[in-house]
Amino acid sequence: MLVVMQLGAAKKEIADVESEIVRMGYTPHPIRGVERTVIGAIGDERGKARLQALETLPGVERVIPILKPYKLAGRELRKEKTHIDAGNGVIFGGKRIPIIAGPCSVEGLEQICLAGELVKRGGATVLRGGAYKPRTSPYSFQGLAEEGLKMLREAQKRTGLLIDTEVMKEAAVELVAEYADIMQIGARNMQNYDLLKAVGQTRKPVLLKRGLANTISEWLMSAEYIMSQGNMQVILCERGIRTFETATRNTLDLNAIPVLKRETHLPVVVDPSHGTGHWEYVEDMALAAIAAGADGLIIEVHPNPQEAWSDGAQSLTPERFSALVEKARKVAAAVGREI
Repeated sequence: MLVVMQLGAAKKEIADVESEIVRMGYTPHPIRGVERTVIGAIGDERGKARLQALETLPGVERVIPILKPYKLAGRELRKEKTHIDAGNGVIFGGKRIPIIAGPCSVEGLEQICLAGELVKRGGATVLRGGAYKPRTSPYSFQGLAEEGLKMLREAQKRTGLLIDTEVMKEAAVELVAEYADIMQIGARNMQNYDLLKAVGQTRKPVLLKRGLANTISEWLMSAEYIMSQGNMQVILCERGIRTFETATRNTLDLNAIPVLKRETHLPVVVDPSHGTGHWEYVEDMALAAIAAGADGLIIEVHPNPQEAWSDGAQSLTPERFSALVEKARKVAAAVGREI
């Protein structure tokens, strides 16, 4: 429910309403505008009729229902766009479009450090690399685990880049949070609700990838799980969905960008590497994503894709990555953004 306070409501009246919301078993989310304050009351929907009684409190103008199932992620409670500061001045959702780049997997110290140096030179501000890798086959390379995280930390020391890496299970959240600036939830874990609640209890930015065959509404409800735990720093990542088409690895749903801009205040990042599965298509889809309004890109880049331990076919060489960024700057400028 939304509690709309009267114009000029006193601070005590607002505080009293928040206290009453807590007493009723809900969590208040106040939004203080220039003219008036609106308080979201989030919690168990079964007792929402009781919240209507808040209209009797001093300073309350009216109580209205939030119609969308995603209360915190939706635009009914928060109209303005969310800006997420990941550190070092890297902000998702602002005018400048950050680029996350790096190899699919951390394969060794020199490999990840070299990758970091090369993507930084090409224009990236965040280094990606998987220390834990969810793979379809149990016989495929699964990642270097904590050793991989330590290698990412060393790459960060050498380059100054922020680190984005995936967390796959609830038990690893605390460990990954020690090393990562952005905690990534992969497509296969988009509806791993215990994991979502666990990262929601941290205060690290979370890059939430869309599931292989999930609707936008289901995706936003997964974001809601994270936000309901108090972590509002969620970045959505469109990475392609599974359709009947086999010419590409997935079907990159660029329709999702304008739809999400209408439905949510959260920033939207696009992953054209997983979205296509072929390096030849990555540049075109990256440029199209920026033109459609994406707030960031995540690109797989490997110093030598032919020798990559995973996803080499969709990885750009450092030279191709640099060329992509130069073109992306021109597209960004054309739509009033910067890279």
